[in-house]
Amino acid sequence: MAKYLLLKHYRGAPASVNDVPMDQWTPDEISAHVQYMNDFAARLEETGEYVDSQALAPEGTWVRYDGERRPPVTDGPFAETKDLIAGWMIIDVDGYERAVELAGELSAAPGAGGKPVHEWLEVRPFLGEAPTITE
Repeated sequence: MAKYLLLKHYRGAPASVNDVPMDQWTPDEISAHVQYMNDFAARLEETGEYVDSQALAPEGTWVRYDGERRPPVTDGPFAETKDLIAGWMIIDVDGYERAVELAGELSAAPGAGGKPVHEWLEVRPFLGEAPTITE
């Protein structure tokens, strides 16, 4: 089994087919989208392929080490993940092909007008082992 991260993006990926921003959806359209995501996760729980998932709030802050007791905090000018990443799902599947298959299915969640969003999802494998350096 291999773990993959399925990233849902607000922007940065190619435009989806049903490219209506979620803040323009009706409450029923949002509910249908969330229900699709929950049903998808429940089905993967039954097959043992689901690990975890979360939607992310748009708020966020950059923090880094800058000496003892001085973590600087900034809201830019970096490419902000709060503007880019809407949420994620971790799956544990037999391999890359299954991860791509599930990402394609997740991409069909309904959006505006009840039609599938056909959004692009980023599929990233978890690092299995720390890289080794040989000389």
